[in-house]
Amino acid sequence: MKTKKREDYLNWDEYFMSIAKITAGRSKDPNTQVGACIVSKDNRILSTGYNGAPNNFDDDKFPWDREGNPLETKYMYVCHAEANAIDNFRGYKKEFENSRIYVDLFPCNECAKKIIQNGIKEVIYISDKYKDTDSTKAAKLLFDTCGVKYHKLKNTSKKSIEVPLSDEKISYIEEI
Repeated sequence: MKTKKREDYLNWDEYFMSIAKITAGRSKDPNTQVGACIVSKDNRILSTGYNGAPNNFDDDKFPWDREGNPLETKYMYVCHAEANAIDNFRGYKKEFENSRIYVDLFPCNECAKKIIQNGIKEVIYISDKYKDTDSTKAAKLLFDTCGVKYHKLKNTSKKSIEVPLSDEKISYIEEI
């Protein structure tokens, strides 16, 4: 008798977005954790990144506040997940040609420019909660003008993933 294959496995988009979500778990930002995963056209993971302090900036001295004097908030200093994923890549930048990036949060205009400049041609995201901001509007205009496709993750299955980090099962990702 022939056994049927498992049918509830992750599709490629779910798999790569899960990697981005797990990577976001490295962020020390107390409010917003974002992860990114860059994938080649042949479904190989090229790089990952998360939002956080720049290299050699002491996380304990990093200003994680969201409001106040701009020099005392995170916004002047934090590196975004997309930028970190691009900067973390140690291969040949040519491998980014026609690649795609999976990210929790729709990219800002600064990350959009880096995505475009590096040849990434598709952005798959979960949340577009800042869609009414000038930064997101500019990012979409940049993508549209430069031929970068973008779309929200199509996930009708509402899968959740458990990542056992010990003998006890713990739920790390609530929903992708």
